[in-house]
Amino acid sequence: MRRKLRYAAIAGAVGLLGCVAAVPAAQAGPRTGHVLLLSVDGLHQSDLAWYVAHHPGSALATLVRKGDEYTNAKTPVPSDSFPGMVAQLTGGNPASTGIYYDDTYNHALLPAGTTDCKNATPGAEVDYTEDLDKNQNSIDAGQGLPGLPNGVLAMTGTPRTLINPAKLPVDPVTCQPVYPYQYLKVNTVFEVARQAGLRTAWSDKHPAYDLLNGPSGTGIQDLFTPEINSQTAGGDWTTDNADTRTYDGYKVQAVLNEIDGYDHSRATQVGTPAVFGMNFQTVSTAQKLPTSDGKQGGYLADGTPGPLLSDALDWVDQRVAAMVGELRKQHLDTTTTIILSAKHGQSPIRPSALTRIDDGPLLDGLDNAWRAAHPGAGDLVAHSLDDDAMLLWLNDRSPAATAFARDYLLAQSGTGNDINGNPKAFTHSGLQTAYAGADAAHYFGVAPGDPRVPDFVGIVQNGVVYTGGQGKIAEHGGAAPDDRDVPLVVSGPQTGHQTVSSPVETTQIAPTILALLDLDPSALQAVRIEHTAVLPGSQD
Repeated sequence: MRRKLRYAAIAGAVGLLGCVAAVPAAQAGPRTGHVLLLSVDGLHQSDLAWYVAHHPGSALATLVRKGDEYTNAKTPVPSDSFPGMVAQLTGGNPASTGIYYDDTYNHALLPAGTTDCKNATPGAEVDYTEDLDKNQNSIDAGQGLPGLPNGVLAMTGTPRTLINPAKLPVDPVTCQPVYPYQYLKVNTVFEVARQAGLRTAWSDKHPAYDLLNGPSGTGIQDLFTPEINSQTAGGDWTTDNADTRTYDGYKVQAVLNEIDGYDHSRATQVGTPAVFGMNFQTVSTAQKLPTSDGKQGGYLADGTPGPLLSDALDWVDQRVAAMVGELRKQHLDTTTTIILSAKHGQSPIRPSALTRIDDGPLLDGLDNAWRAAHPGAGDLVAHSLDDDAMLLWLNDRSPAATAFARDYLLAQSGTGNDINGNPKAFTHSGLQTAYAGADAAHYFGVAPGDPRVPDFVGIVQNGVVYTGGQGKIAEHGGAAPDDRDVPLVVSGPQTGHQTVSSPVETTQIAPTILALLDLDPSALQAVRIEHTAVLPGSQD
């Protein structure tokens, strides 16, 4: 369960936003070719294998049959949408990219709304979610379009204009708001493609995906971001799976328009992008909702997709088929490679493993215990983010304080609830392992004191989901195999079918995209930092 910022004054050294050095333009010139990247959020490799086995004539099965399938691919930790998508498009993990989640904390930045930057105390929430929208209740994020929601395809391809700067953290040096694109520490595939004169487009779920433009701010020429958490008759687009399909359908239509050589709105002919794609949310909500549209969500007892999830997979398959058919219609099928993966999986797969725990009392108890042991002190927790991992940023980053948080949380037991809402005991706050202070920094591979890294990282016991209610049966963000084991398929005219069972990471998608386009993978900064390799196979 996501908990908002706990405000408290802290003392600490001011760290500045890192400047990104310019990268040399790719040496190779552009060729006729396109890469269509599809992220089916929540999809596990086991889901894809099950679907292909049961639907051998499906579009997904055809992609696998004609492409390179990587059956041991992992997405980064934390397994959240932001680091997961950033990995695929930069080649980097959080240590290189600086992106740990979509709602984090930075000990060096100043709170949103700060105007007296010389006298302000550093430490700020970095909230790059729907909260940034000028109007988060509207699918157009406040653009003011007529005929919504169906008219949302007329939404701007420059959604930065729909972000409210008053909600952004502030750079202490410039005293200016830090937009999402400015927060990313390394460049993106889109920026390298544009340096080579190629066209770029992308569709995702919030205007805050402006992040993917990269440090230049200009990586994506056509960025379509209808707000998924805007209001519908029943809640938002994620609270009913049928609504999620409608929502995803807008992005599918945007991609079809782009295949036809138009911008996402079909208003202007611009040519088919060299790098483009979208993310699907339909599978993710079918995994998380207990029921929707009269069908059971999630998985059956044996770990195979239940009725709602099975239908969701059918729906996604049909949309992939539509894209493949449109590529063929436009005679682009012989020059386009499709890459299928997922930003993250979802945990747990097996319903019997679920333990729902309300994290609120645990964190309140931690703050109370800290104040009791340190009279006059404020809250220890500055910011927390707990889905199926526990990430804490603390107001006091000393070894004594981080150890206090670790020891307190590992000592807590209580009662949560299971898949049926029945009481279920938990120990150690639901944690299997905890890293605090320097250990947390080392876990992510950054130096202790890094202003972005969490001060406490809790790896949960199998099946633990932090939520105060019973409205979800799975989550993501953690380090479990169910969170990280995602599909990865590269299918195109230059691939012949092979199954690669050796371990790979979704970070390898980024240099592979550039290699497919005859661009230099080392033009990506994260590739150089982490030595991220092109995926092994017939396309390397």
